[in-house]
Amino acid sequence: MNKDTKIYIAGHRGMVGSAIWRTLTANGYTNLLGATSSELDLRNQQDVQEFFAKAQPDVVIDAAAKVGGILANNDYPYQFIMENMQIQNNLIDTALQAGVEKFIFLGSSCIYPKMAPQPLKEDYLLTDSLEPTNEWYALAKITGVKACQAIRKQFGKDYVSLMPTNLYGTHDNFDLTSSHVLPAMLRKFHEAKRNNHAPVTLWGSGTPMREFLFVDDMAAAVVFALENKLPDYLYNVGTGEDLTIKHLAETIQKITGHQGEILWDSSKPDGTPRKLMDVSKMHQLGWQHQVSLGVGIQLTYDWFLENLNAFKEVKL
Repeated sequence: MNKDTKIYIAGHRGMVGSAIWRTLTANGYTNLLGATSSELDLRNQQDVQEFFAKAQPDVVIDAAAKVGGILANNDYPYQFIMENMQIQNNLIDTALQAGVEKFIFLGSSCIYPKMAPQPLKEDYLLTDSLEPTNEWYALAKITGVKACQAIRKQFGKDYVSLMPTNLYGTHDNFDLTSSHVLPAMLRKFHEAKRNNHAPVTLWGSGTPMREFLFVDDMAAAVVFALENKLPDYLYNVGTGEDLTIKHLAETIQKITGHQGEILWDSSKPDGTPRKLMDVSKMHQLGWQHQVSLGVGIQLTYDWFLENLNAFKEVKL
């Protein structure tokens, strides 16, 4: 991979895409392409085809997706399955038709069955039923994985899928109606601290186990996949370590300085009991994460505080 290889990052303004852009720039890559949603509607096939015809990228990294937590997935199932399939189908098929030899597709650990054995191995894909609260997003991502696998099988191109565990970090989404658990907690504890250390109510029982990966580590995994021809079509990307949601809440509470009570609303869903990734395949190839959870949350909170004015809905 040359440093002037033309690399198109779909979703380059998002948390993951922007981290990939920063990491590639830091590694000396000089020919990066991006287009905002107002410049390019990835759901529109003709728009995507015209963009590829003009830009002619050598490599495509698909970090674009409609994402959200349990609430958003539950309330908007059609948008989560249809828009994600539109985005990835347009990118994958147009890349194939345009002769793009290398494509990196980013998915999610939710592609694996709800009750799969732990830790989750790549081989568990499509062996049982999905978690109902996010099956729409998961189904879309599974079709993307299988499309890239089909291209490898039929056309011999280097199309690979990376499945990250729960990601968090700078440039995350802190909107309480659509964000994931870690940034939502961080914001809740921050606002409660500013509100005289008011109690914080969190969904579920606090007992589910979750794994979290700092987004810069995910970006490093993408660069690793970019610079190496990975022998298989699907790889998990994570830390291989998890903790309870209760432990996560207590960790965030300490970092934000909140001193109030934590209340658990057990009437709300817990989601999957446990989601720990088996990351041995990536470890065997030479990649592993570098940022510990405590350090990553502190870096995320520092960024959140520096960008409070960007979050218009945050109550100060």
